[in-house]
Amino acid sequence: MNRHTRNNTESGSEDRGRWANKREYILVVAGNVVGLGNMWRFPYLCYKNGGGAFLVPYSILAVVCGIPLFLLETVIGQYTQEGMVTCWGKICPLAKGIGYGHLLIKLYDFIYIVIQAWALLYLIFSFQAELPWANCGNTWNTANCIDSQNWDSQSANRTENQTMVTNTTSAATEFWERRALAISGGIEELGSVRWDLALCLLFCWVFCYFSIWKGVRSSGKVVYFTATFPYVMLLILLIRGLTLPGAWEGIKYYLYPDIGHMADLEVWVEAGSQIMFSYSLATGTLIVLGSYNENNNNCYKDSFLLCLLNSGTSFVAGFVVFSILGFMAQKQGVPVDMVVDSGPGLAFVTYPQAMAMMPLPQFWSVCFFLMLILLSVDTQFVTVECFVTSLSDLFPRLLRPTGRREIFVLVVCLASFLIQLSLVTEGGIYVFQLIDYYGCNRACADIMALFECLAVGWIFGIDQFYNIAEDMTGQRPCFFFRLCWRYFVPLWSLRHNFPQYLLILLEISPSLGGRHPSVWAWG
Repeated sequence: MNRHTRNNTESGSEDRGRWANKREYILVVAGNVVGLGNMWRFPYLCYKNGGGAFLVPYSILAVVCGIPLFLLETVIGQYTQEGMVTCWGKICPLAKGIGYGHLLIKLYDFIYIVIQAWALLYLIFSFQAELPWANCGNTWNTANCIDSQNWDSQSANRTENQTMVTNTTSAATEFWERRALAISGGIEELGSVRWDLALCLLFCWVFCYFSIWKGVRSSGKVVYFTATFPYVMLLILLIRGLTLPGAWEGIKYYLYPDIGHMADLEVWVEAGSQIMFSYSLATGTLIVLGSYNENNNNCYKDSFLLCLLNSGTSFVAGFVVFSILGFMAQKQGVPVDMVVDSGPGLAFVTYPQAMAMMPLPQFWSVCFFLMLILLSVDTQFVTVECFVTSLSDLFPRLLRPTGRREIFVLVVCLASFLIQLSLVTEGGIYVFQLIDYYGCNRACADIMALFECLAVGWIFGIDQFYNIAEDMTGQRPCFFFRLCWRYFVPLWSLRHNFPQYLLILLEISPSLGGRHPSVWAWG
């Protein structure tokens, strides 16, 4: 009887499960780390911070921070065979608060399922005979609307008559703001629930439930499709993007290095935040996924391959994004940097507008939004699975017996859906942005990474951790990782967040007289 089975027998609970094979683990982790951040966030940061010059700090920080933290968390999970909270009881009981911090971050991360709901609504509209964001003949359009056929000619007049186009909006923008979201005047005006978005949100939660209700036995099977099919869509969009007129101007803008940006600390900070975001670091996810591995799995090799896959996907996605943006720039007669927008603006305004200008717009729209949904599906159900697993490990007698897991997952999904109805109201976008900015910001991940490295590198003992990794994988981590875990990552986290840590201390210490309502805005 192995250690994992013996612990479950002693606690009187059902076995927590394992991956059926190595392939399932790789696909689930790949599906989790390869997501929306690769498709829009990485290319946007690249263009914003000097094009190809951004790749230099990104690559350096991937080696110094990304891969070491990825390996650190995977080893912790695989060694302890526990969730993100209980694992610290075996490594460093003093650091158990890190796990509770991860749980809180996971709750905030639940909100990103609303992006699936938005994409699903767009996917449904993509099957219409004429795309509704391609023309201005709809009930929600205003007199200032310009359809996709006339947008390029109107934009060409921008330099001749700036006043004429100041108050105009594209049909894609009006569909996003006035039809899909029906945005209200502010967060204080939540308004009514958008029933079509609510149904899309319900469908997304139902799919999430049936993806994880049996634990890794179900989620490990779902990823055979959800983790691989987005790459097919990405390849189709890449081929199409490279054949568009103006595509190479966009790619040139993407790759052309502006060396002056490398001296800007903010560029390095944003490169580091992208590594943390896209690698799913310091959120507890990698700990939980690694805990389902066999104890002798070579996670050392896995970590290198998965990090390479993630960064490689980001790089390729940049070609897809900027080929389309180059096409848009040529059609509108403007520079590439006037077309790009980050976040929802890129995924739900710029892309739909570009698709509407192409031949067979319905086909390209279906491809894009199907890819967008599948990219976010894996990340979402892994997020919920990690939350459920960690609570089950905290209360094994209560939550692990046969049948109780399914009920607990149902309660989590149903409660989350009901709470998130506020996200699909007319003011829901403001609620989403509020949680996204304050609850899931860069400082949260950096603080978690700092304490993880302090707990392992200085309290548990780096030599003991090296021995654990060697016993499991047969390979002893190189000396470079010792430097990263004990010095580089903690110092990097402190360097650009020290002002924020100071403000937090002022906020929670009234005796110091600090009252800063926007203390988290530094993130």
